[in-house]
Amino acid sequence: MKTYLITGGTDGIGKELALRCLAGGAQVVAVGRSAARGAEWLAVARAQGAADRAHFVAADLSLVAENRALIERFRGSFARLDALVLCARHFRTTRLVTAEGFENTFAHFYLSRHLLSHGLLDRLEAADDPVVLNVAGPGGTTEIAWDDLQLARGYDGQRALALGGRLNDLLGVGFADAWPRAGTRYVLFHPGTVNTGFSGEYTPEMLVLIDALRRSARAVEDAVAPIVEVLERPPAAPLSALVQGAPLSLDGPGFDVAEARRLRRATEGLLAAGG
Repeated sequence: MKTYLITGGTDGIGKELALRCLAGGAQVVAVGRSAARGAEWLAVARAQGAADRAHFVAADLSLVAENRALIERFRGSFARLDALVLCARHFRTTRLVTAEGFENTFAHFYLSRHLLSHGLLDRLEAADDPVVLNVAGPGGTTEIAWDDLQLARGYDGQRALALGGRLNDLLGVGFADAWPRAGTRYVLFHPGTVNTGFSGEYTPEMLVLIDALRRSARAVEDAVAPIVEVLERPPAAPLSALVQGAPLSLDGPGFDVAEARRLRRATEGLLAAGG
């Protein structure tokens, strides 16, 4: 029986994926902020006859302390992890600094994924065919302001998400670079525009745009199908990038090893300083 940890597992792509994995016989740990949605997820699992394989952990992944607590909780309960699936994302129109001193989107969309990817490596390596699946939209070209990673100057919600995507590309590169002998594969996955819950806080103008996007967006069920394929048959390469299941070249400047190393150093420095 495989064990999957899915962040954002009670809504949108994460929820649909979690339910599919349960239906396939896996043990699933779904992570989300809402206890109510967690209870709904567990109720669906019970209705499927999978209550013994369904677990929910409430966590605010914008907080470093809660990511670290999640890592320790998982390590204390499970001997191995077949797949770490990173789906959690939340849009903010206005800039918010967490109680720990980090910009919220940076912390939630990038920093959490850094912590979980590296922090659960030992449990991943204990599995037979382990994979980290980072659903972040690889291939972006947003410029990185190395002296302003948390957008203290001129914050814009859409730019914050786009920057998070670029940082996650480098996270994947940096993971493969940091652990060259690891058996864990890292997959950066772009699901396309999907009709999900669009978790976030939006202006009225942005809500109009989202309504328009929903009309042309892919159904969640369709978007999850190629993700399931990756979990069942992870690519052989240490690092892969896929757009709706199709390979994306890693030769571009967005996947530069030197920049990935620079980002990891900067991230470790921020974590050491606490904000």
